[in-house]
Amino acid sequence: MQKRKSKKIHKLRGQRSAGYGFTKGHRASGQRGGKGMAGSKKHHYIKVMQENPNYFGKHGFKRPQKVLETVNTINVGELDEAADRLVERGIAAMKGKRYQIDLTRLGVDKVLGAGKVTKKMDLVGVKDISERAKEKILGIGGTLDLKED
Repeated sequence: MQKRKSKKIHKLRGQRSAGYGFTKGHRASGQRGGKGMAGSKKHHYIKVMQENPNYFGKHGFKRPQKVLETVNTINVGELDEAADRLVERGIAAMKGKRYQIDLTRLGVDKVLGAGKVTKKMDLVGVKDISERAKEKILGIGGTLDLKED
């Protein structure tokens, strides 16, 4: 049968510091130089700089929310997939085999070119469109009605 290994502290009982250096060693947080970020500008400064060099000071800035302008975008692939649902909701219309989609009613500011285009779409009220999206829509036989501001 295996004998349980005795803990090191049992050997150190009777010795004044019990292996923790000076008499008060291992008592509260004094031996480690304070709790948390204590001494981060003094005796722990090098440690803080090694772990996180950007801890002190201000870095960068936040632009005011009034200045930021949000642009609502949609990909041509998403328009292609949602064309039938838009017709059901009355946002788009069918003219023969062509889908006529009004982007102002959708609240879209810009059309982007990701995704496949399989349906002929006539986009009305386009404020802005990427070159790739323009190529895809015109390439399959669709039309664009660019809105001039």
